[in-house]
Amino acid sequence: MHRYTTAILLVALIGIGNVQAAEKIVPPPETVDKLAWLSGCWLVDGAEPGTGEQWSTAAGGTILGLSRTVKGGKTTEFEFVQIRITEPGQLAYIVQPSGKAPVVFNLLRQDKPNEFIFANLDNDFPSRIIYRHDSERILHASITGTLKGKFTTINFPMTRARCDTVTGERSR
Repeated sequence: MHRYTTAILLVALIGIGNVQAAEKIVPPPETVDKLAWLSGCWLVDGAEPGTGEQWSTAAGGTILGLSRTVKGGKTTEFEFVQIRITEPGQLAYIVQPSGKAPVVFNLLRQDKPNEFIFANLDNDFPSRIIYRHDSERILHASITGTLKGKFTTINFPMTRARCDTVTGERSR
């Protein structure tokens, strides 16, 4: 082979190799569809009837949710939530607790397809929000962070329920 031909082949192979390497490095685009299993109604185990979360199906690149805490027969806390891709292309959990300003928690990591960890390390409590589902009927949510100077975790074990069940009675 001539040196000229060898040089052209070498440049072509290096170029192809770089394109293939670049394709391997670029992660697939984030999507809320990864959290489709969250859709529906979830009641917090051991809590008063009506305490739990309700999540929409994924549509338009967003999953919408709301949560309610009932104590003494009255709603004491509520939250509105969006799970969507933010402008920088980051999957985010955006929560607005009890009418306060929204707080954004970006996806920190997803070690398993059934577990998502969102984080906002600038927020004292919570600084992390974790969702894990063990089956179609079992959901574990938890929040962690610094509360009153101590690292604290609060767990919310939940069971899937029929959304039309007003009393909070679990579906069978």
